[in-house]
Amino acid sequence: MSRTAGIKPFTSSDGYVTIVHMVLSSEGIPGKEGQRLRKMPLETGEMGKSKLYSYDYDDYEQGKNAESMIKEILADPEFPELEELIIGGWGGEYEEDCQAIIDGIVENADRFSHITKLFVGDMDFEVCEVSWIMQGNYSSLWKAMPGLKELTIKGSTNLTLGTIAHDSLESLTIICGGLGKDVIEEIAKAKLPNLKKLLLYIGIEDYGFDGNADTVRELLAVSDFPKLAYLGITDSEIQDELTEVVLESKYIGQITTLDLSNGTLTDKGGQLLLEKLPGLSNIEKLDVHYHYLSDEMMDQLEKLPIVVDVSEQEEAEEWGGKVWYNAMLTE
Repeated sequence: MSRTAGIKPFTSSDGYVTIVHMVLSSEGIPGKEGQRLRKMPLETGEMGKSKLYSYDYDDYEQGKNAESMIKEILADPEFPELEELIIGGWGGEYEEDCQAIIDGIVENADRFSHITKLFVGDMDFEVCEVSWIMQGNYSSLWKAMPGLKELTIKGSTNLTLGTIAHDSLESLTIICGGLGKDVIEEIAKAKLPNLKKLLLYIGIEDYGFDGNADTVRELLAVSDFPKLAYLGITDSEIQDELTEVVLESKYIGQITTLDLSNGTLTDKGGQLLLEKLPGLSNIEKLDVHYHYLSDEMMDQLEKLPIVVDVSEQEEAEEWGGKVWYNAMLTE
C-alpha cells in the first residue's frame, strides 16, 4: 500500500522548475511507481505563464503517448495563455521518440504561434536517463514557429535539427550525455542572426559524442552568430582541450558570459583562463562550476575582476591504477 507525500517543486541544474508528486510506500520510501510528474502551471512574472505537460509510467501503461499528449495540450483551456511550453516525459520515452509532438506542433502551427519558449524533454533521471531519451527530427519546426525565442532540448538519441534558419531564436540549449558530430555540424551551419545564447552539453563518447576538439573548433569557426553573448561548451571529458579551443575562437572577444562548467576542467585549463581572461574586457562572468581545479587555482580565478563560479569542486577517482575524471552528465 502506498501513500502520497504531496507535490514538491525543485529546480534542476539547468534552472527549470519541475513539479514532482512523490509516491511513497507505507515505510515512507519511494514506491515502485517512482516519482509521478503532474501537469501544473508556473507563474513566471514578466516572462509570462509556463506549464509543464508530462506523463508517468502509469499513464504510458494506460496507452498515453506523444500523440495523445499533443491532443491534450491543444484541448487544455490554459494553453492559449502560455508563453512557455515545457514537455516532460511523453510515456515510454526510452523506446518511443517525441516525433508526434514535434509533428503536432508543425501541423497546428497557428495554434502554437503564441509560444516563445519551448523545452522538449524536461525529465529527471528517475523518469528516464538522459542518454535513453529518444528525441526527434526538428527540421520542420523552424518554419512552423517563427516567434520562438528559446529552444531547449534534452536528450540526443535520434536527434536531428535539420537545416536551421530562424530570425527570432535567441537561445539554443541542448542537454545530453553525448552530442553527435552530425548535430554539431547542423548548428555550425545554422542561420540564427539573433542568437544570444548557445549552451551545448558535449558529453562523452560512450553516450553519443563521436567528435573531438577539432569538431568544436570547426563549429566556432564556421558558425556565424553576430549577437552571441553567452557561449557554453560544457559537460565534456576533454574540458581542458575545449577550454583552449574556446579561448582561441572568434567569439571570445564578443561574449559576456563564458560557460565551461560540468566537465573535467583541471588546473591545466584553469591556467589558460588565467592567462587569457585578464586581457578580455568584454567577459563579465565565468562559470566553471563542477570542476577538478585545485584550491589554489580556484582562489586565483576568484580574484579575477569578474563574476566567477567555481562551486562544486570534484575529486578524481583512482581505480585500476588509473586516475579518472568524469563529466557531470553522461548516462
